Amino acid sequence: MPELFIDGQWTAAAEGRKREIRCPADGTLVATVDEGGPQDAEAAVAAARAAFDRGTWPGTPAAERGRLLLRVAELLERDKDTFARAESLDTGKRLVESAYDMDDIANCFRYFGNLVAAGDAGRVVDTGLADVDSRIVYEPVGVCALITPWNYPLLQTAWKVAPALAAGNTFVLKPSELTPHTAVLLMGLLVEAELPEGVANLVLGAGAAVGAPLTEDPRVDLVSFTGGLATGRRIMAAAAPTVKKVALELGGKNPNIVFADADFDTAVDYALMAVFLRLGAGLRPPGRGSSCRTSCTT
Repeated sequence: MPELFIDGQWTAAAEGRKREIRCPADGTLVATVDEGGPQDAEAAVAAARAAFDRGTWPGTPAAERGRLLLRVAELLERDKDTFARAESLDTGKRLVESAYDMDDIANCFRYFGNLVAAGDAGRVVDTGLADVDSRIVYEPVGVCALITPWNYPLLQTAWKVAPALAAGNTFVLKPSELTPHTAVLLMGLLVEAELPEGVANLVLGAGAAVGAPLTEDPRVDLVSFTGGLATGRRIMAAAAPTVKKVALELGGKNPNIVFADADFDTAVDYALMAVFLRLGAGLRPPGRGSSCRTSCTT
């Protein structure tokens, strides 16, 4: 089956390119997948734009959108073993670590599903005038380009896809070209949950070939990117001419602070565990350290 998902259809890459996906743990071949390019990105944006402008999904009552997200959460729980295995093969993480993330992933869809299932259409603001009502109404942004990294592929995807759908947006998802499989599986669940055609689109491929066209396309209203600082700068610059909304999460490393009266051996053990857990690919674990000459009890 082809791995690109555009306008409700599974499709092969327009240029016929393929990419080998290998497990970082031992280098074994996991699969060979379709490698998208600019033509595929253009087709996906066109589908997302048309789906949004038709108004089917943004016009769906918030409560119904919420129920669909809750259904996706149920499907994720049903297939959690399949997703965890795919995540471990792509990232090289231990299976127990990938399995641990599955509850958070399902709960992300559940959280946003419950948030909009209440059917809150906005809120009334007191203007201080008896004959004037002021109401805040929430509207979807439009077409979203969602670009996710390779360290937490499915979790990062959930953090972007669930709120985008909850708000009534359409989207094009571009996962890291190194870790595409859980994104492919998720598209299958969205189809099973009966998401309207064109709302969710998936293009696999490298940043220059797929990510860049997405950020530059004037039909895209928002770009959400998680990754490196240099790429984030390029995305911000590319989005500027069309004044897109941009959400950038560019990572970082936290410090270890070891006080003079600390148990040094224990501090080293925990520092090593923190930095190398999940193959050292976490953004928040400390990757540097400093010592403090004073006691932590003073």
